[in-house]
Amino acid sequence: MKPIYKTALTLTATLFFFTGCGDDLTSSKGKNSSDAQMSIDLSTYAQDALTDEQKYSLAYMWHEEKLAYDIYLELNKLYPTKQFENIANRSEIKHIALVQDLVAWYDLNITNIPDYTINYSQEALESMPQGTFAIDTIQKLYDDLYTMGKDSQQAALEVGCRVEVVDVDDLNTYIIDAGDNAALVDTFNILRDGSYSHYWAFDKGLKNLGVIEGCCSLGTLYCHTEYPQK
Repeated sequence: MKPIYKTALTLTATLFFFTGCGDDLTSSKGKNSSDAQMSIDLSTYAQDALTDEQKYSLAYMWHEEKLAYDIYLELNKLYPTKQFENIANRSEIKHIALVQDLVAWYDLNITNIPDYTINYSQEALESMPQGTFAIDTIQKLYDDLYTMGKDSQQAALEVGCRVEVVDVDDLNTYIIDAGDNAALVDTFNILRDGSYSHYWAFDKGLKNLGVIEGCCSLGTLYCHTEYPQK
């Protein structure tokens, strides 16, 4: 199955799951982080040189957003749920495009990691099958999560909690690693804001099934009452 996501350098990615961040990891650039309707206009940013760690963070987050998109669609086939369909098709698809815009802007290869001498290839990304990833860690995570989620609707929604917590944890690290690169910081903040909202959507879905503690039923690692809510 060929993915439906596409991107171009001129694409403005508008995201539908935004909440305020409210901490000290936001970009000093500011203007993109305060709008209710989020977008990134790369023409307004300096194209700061990337470290190898920052290149990897872009590659990793593209694959991690693809993981969320792919697994939510696959679990939705087993247990049709508005959270899976809406989050995948209204948000994760745009998160992928947002990161891919940055990858294209930097002419960065993210399918032959860590050989960053190879140029960006939109065709290589668009031809990557659903459920397939160029980073072994992401591939194993997808396979493990799908095995967990296929057992029941509750287990599937619990996978959503897990995915979003992993996203937030990774983004917390990558926002710090981004340093003064405002394009990276603002992009990663948008992704993290989306993950906050998605976490609470899955939490609500579990509670609607009668799981009183929602995502917190998975234990302290996945219990994050401090996440901002809309």
